[in-house]
Amino acid sequence: MALVDQDTADLPAPENRVWKKFRGHSSAMLGGVLVTFFLAVALLAPILPIPDPAATDWGAVRQAPSAAHWMGTDEIGRDVLSRMIWGAQASLLAGVISVGIAVIIGVPLGIIAGYFGGWIDAVISRCTEALLAAPFLILAIALAAFLGPSLTNAMIAIGISATPLFIRLTRGQVINVKVEDYVESARAIGLPTRLILSRYIFPNVLPPILVQATLTIATAIIAEASLSFLGLGQQPPAPSWGSMLNTAKNFLNQAPWMALYPGIAIFLVVLGFNLLGDGLRDALDPREH
Repeated sequence: MALVDQDTADLPAPENRVWKKFRGHSSAMLGGVLVTFFLAVALLAPILPIPDPAATDWGAVRQAPSAAHWMGTDEIGRDVLSRMIWGAQASLLAGVISVGIAVIIGVPLGIIAGYFGGWIDAVISRCTEALLAAPFLILAIALAAFLGPSLTNAMIAIGISATPLFIRLTRGQVINVKVEDYVESARAIGLPTRLILSRYIFPNVLPPILVQATLTIATAIIAEASLSFLGLGQQPPAPSWGSMLNTAKNFLNQAPWMALYPGIAIFLVVLGFNLLGDGLRDALDPREH
């Protein structure tokens, strides 16, 4: 018995196995570094020694990158680096808040549909399929245009557009989990449905939801940039990578740096979240353990 206990004690905890698997995923670690960097830049924007992103300098209009302006200036002399840093706040906030809205709405509906089935499942599934019939970005543009141009409305539009993904994912996971022996046993001893859902169903469907949320943040950041590019997201003079690209398209020959740096930033932050999501998927996959 002591030998068995010793062997059991020597086994690594599940969270240690997950971290070890994630840490050994080099691309996931790169993604984590990229995401951490952009989060740090966005959070530290108010205290960084950079110019006001809305301050104009008519003597430095479309000035090329220099010691005074590391990333150059835009069409009215605003510092591009400063606007890039402050624009990171809008892009990351849009990604996180939009996905938060989708998770808060989609996960409970998916759990209800998957666990109870019947007409409840039929109604939720048909509504989900109706939303999925429209392409994600087209639906987000339509909702943003209906709600009106602002960053808040853009986040709501993106969140609603992403909700069907989480409803469908959660529903499928719940259907698989609810027939497991431990759930059937909990039902047999008379545990209330509320406790079964909170103790046995939700914890076991959470890992794929976390992975999907990480990947969807990348999609939401692209969607916010697209809406801002179309004038439906962050409104001037507040900086946003998408609105910076919208302005820069008129000066591609005269000032290519105005488009270059926002484009690189969007590419890197989306790459970071995608690599991070792939790493989480591999680390949390029980088949890999």
